[in-house]
Amino acid sequence: MAEQEQSQAKFGIRKIYLKDVSFESPQAPQIFVQSDMTPKIDVQIRIGHTVLDKDTGFYEVVLTMMITAKSGDQTTFLIEAQQAGVFEIMGISDQELPLALEVACPNALLPFAREAVSDFVAKGGFPQLLINPVNFEALYLQKQRQIEEQAAKPPDQAEVENDDEVNTKDPESPRKKKTPA
Repeated sequence: MAEQEQSQAKFGIRKIYLKDVSFESPQAPQIFVQSDMTPKIDVQIRIGHTVLDKDTGFYEVVLTMMITAKSGDQTTFLIEAQQAGVFEIMGISDQELPLALEVACPNALLPFAREAVSDFVAKGGFPQLLINPVNFEALYLQKQRQIEEQAAKPPDQAEVENDDEVNTKDPESPRKKKTPA
């Protein structure tokens, strides 16, 4: 029976699209005449998913990247990009579905999100920003451990956290980006 379910499993990409993007450079044009323009980069990543039609297996997955670049106490630029996709996922168990939605789908979306961020940063007049690959499987496992730890705590000690968010900071260069392995 398990072999039949495996052979009938289906994972397909119906559409990949840029759902929303916002770029701001609040210090322009003054920022471009400063001698030291090596901002500290903060990258936050969130994953969201919505059932579009459970019977046909259509899901929308949105990978949101929020990047803030600061030089001293001044914001150099801000960008928020929502890279989305419509995925067809059928024939997998309810236990495996979150893994597909939070690992396989974001892996498919990440190259497009990285390209969008890089393009908008460059068009904003700044050096190319290359976001390193992200290990969504490790993030998913970390999230599951945190959920288990929260469930094991007494209710008065449980904290409310946004487990779908990843924060990274790079004090070195706008060209480098460190993300969890």
